[in-house]
Amino acid sequence: MRAGGGWSRSSPRPFGARQLASLAFVAPLLVYLGAFYAYPLYRNLDLSLRDYTVRSFVQGDAPYSGWDNFSTVLHDPTFGPAMRHTMVFTFVSIGFQYGVGLALAVFFNRHFRLASTLRALFLIPWLLPLIVSASTWSWMFNSESGVVNYGLHLIGVSPVGWLTSPDWALVSVIVANIWIGIPFNLVILYSGLQNIPAELYEAASLDGAGAWQQFRRITFPLLRPVSAITLLLGLVYTLKVFDLIWIMTKGGPGDSSSTLATWSYQLGFGTLLPKFGPGAAVGNILILIALVFGLLYIRVQRRQEA
Repeated sequence: MRAGGGWSRSSPRPFGARQLASLAFVAPLLVYLGAFYAYPLYRNLDLSLRDYTVRSFVQGDAPYSGWDNFSTVLHDPTFGPAMRHTMVFTFVSIGFQYGVGLALAVFFNRHFRLASTLRALFLIPWLLPLIVSASTWSWMFNSESGVVNYGLHLIGVSPVGWLTSPDWALVSVIVANIWIGIPFNLVILYSGLQNIPAELYEAASLDGAGAWQQFRRITFPLLRPVSAITLLLGLVYTLKVFDLIWIMTKGGPGDSSSTLATWSYQLGFGTLLPKFGPGAAVGNILILIALVFGLLYIRVQRRQEA
């Protein structure tokens, strides 16, 4: 404090109206994160570490079981196929989504007539409610009345049990998920293409570079940071896809299209005697996988900002 009684610059300032106003603006966000993220994560972790039954779930007196639920699901015969299906579903989906999305982004970057209209039409799969998209694909892949089998019939190909055959169920949900995810990749990659200076392409054309050489030496390298973010976000999102698969196949027939997300739901809510603990354990494994890729996303983002 100064000799005249005022506060010196080195002294801590009193907690005033500006700080209270700042906290008031931040408070709704903190409440939202706590209520819809932190608390559900805590409850899910608690479920996975206790032996819950329907009675103990209501009364809250489930005994502590440690890592037994994790051990149970890791040794379950369903874990291996579910993990494999999750990886195949995720990586095949994002591979095709990125490839087709990049091709469309380069195509629309030419600024021809009706480009904006066509680009807007490609956003429809992304804007539709997922239940509508999944129901539409279920109808299209119907073994008896679906338009896909009708088209195969017209060219003399025998009908395929897209949703009822163990060999085709996973393929069917992957195709539907690719269709839904292409618009996201198109929008992000198209935005990235807009930031590439046109002068680079003009200089490359003067040097005699063709379209493929321009793409390989200019477009793709300069689009790499945006591509990394697109792939990582798509990876985290696709890992947790549940509703599309559940509406189309419910993880069946058998376990032929089950993933960690659908298996977690089946354990927790799909039977008359739910297994809350193992279901939560599978959910936590899925969260851990997504967290690893989320941290990778943060690391890539920090490298770009540096």
